[in-house]
Amino acid sequence: MDATSNIKSAYAQLEGKSKNLSAFQEENWKTFSGIGIPALKHEEWKYIPIKNVFKASMNIAVEHDAFDQSALSNYILPGTEDANHIVFYNGRFQEHASKINEKDKLVVKSLEIAAGDEDAAFVETNLGNSQGYHPDGVNALNGAFAAGGAFIKIKKGAVISQPLIIYHFADSSNGFRFSQPRILVSVEDNAQVTIVETYVNHGGGESLTNEVIEICTGRDSITRYIKLQNEGNLSNHTGTTHVRQLERSNTHAVTITLDGAVVRNNLNMVMEDEHAESHMYGLYLLKGNTLADNHTIVDNRMPHCESNELYKGIMDDQSTGVFNGKIFVRKDAQKTNAYQSNKNILLGDQASANTKPQLEIFADDVKCSHGCTIGKLDEDALFYLRARGISEKNAKALLLHAFASDILGQIENEAIKNYIETLISDRLSLEA
Repeated sequence: MDATSNIKSAYAQLEGKSKNLSAFQEENWKTFSGIGIPALKHEEWKYIPIKNVFKASMNIAVEHDAFDQSALSNYILPGTEDANHIVFYNGRFQEHASKINEKDKLVVKSLEIAAGDEDAAFVETNLGNSQGYHPDGVNALNGAFAAGGAFIKIKKGAVISQPLIIYHFADSSNGFRFSQPRILVSVEDNAQVTIVETYVNHGGGESLTNEVIEICTGRDSITRYIKLQNEGNLSNHTGTTHVRQLERSNTHAVTITLDGAVVRNNLNMVMEDEHAESHMYGLYLLKGNTLADNHTIVDNRMPHCESNELYKGIMDDQSTGVFNGKIFVRKDAQKTNAYQSNKNILLGDQASANTKPQLEIFADDVKCSHGCTIGKLDEDALFYLRARGISEKNAKALLLHAFASDILGQIENEAIKNYIETLISDRLSLEA
């Protein structure tokens, strides 16, 4: 049995079990069956051999395996004990293990239930919007298994005081684990929230997470989104974060990749109304044979929108960093202001970086710029530090930490920022 046959067998076990999402799942299954898993000849996947990651031995969860809630305490991010927690186990939402402290402001329930209750209209309008930007088998495959997903709603005018942290557990203790989380988020008008996603390979074996999270940000809302990947060198990841921005909404996204085997992050910002604003920041700090591929899209559809994008990479050993950023300015999107930059440092002689910033502009009254750099550590700065008695190891670590600092500075929550800074300092081996 090959990987596709294994996936087909798992899907057959799901047929007929979903009442409210069956049509959506069937449509996505037909798409996946028609195009399959992308190969290297697919332009959007030319640098990442994703087809090789899918294996016949994958364990695919089709039933609701109960998560041991006590295990969560070992992985709570330091300083966030009082935060709202949502748990996924093997790609399926675990309501019993989740903890929502602000229930008067925040609704969390299964996607299957949301598709059939008072939120059904929102689900029908917003579920699957990312497929238009990623018409490939990876996105469609997630949709075919969407019934295990979660729906999150931040109510109109609500200010969520503590972060909403989503913990993704992949149990690889019994072999290669394939998980497919699906999340749909409604940030209603004038609401404010910080959403954090983090991933745990529970078991130490091989894993593949194929996630899609779609967020609709209402008028005058503020959404802060942080994605932290540090699962281990046997963990593979393909993830799409799709944000639909309405009038005067402000979205601030930070993606941090510290470890993994093959990692692909898609981040889409779609400006559907005037005066929307988005900020996109990324840091990939890679070692070993890790391959991290960041694809971003900013789609300016309406006038007076602003976006700012900065991604930085540090590659050591035989690792590879990829950045592909696209900015679209549609014909009606006059007065757009868009900035994009990608900067990379290569530490190892066998490390590599591929970068491709792109602009597609169809309006004439705009301000848009992009750029990229690939290089090594500044020798003059390194000499300056060495001349003042700082060891070579510490001097390099200080320069690299300074290189990463403007990305870390974009994380507003102090507890989460301090935790990530500790991880990076440990990685850079900064000596006392």
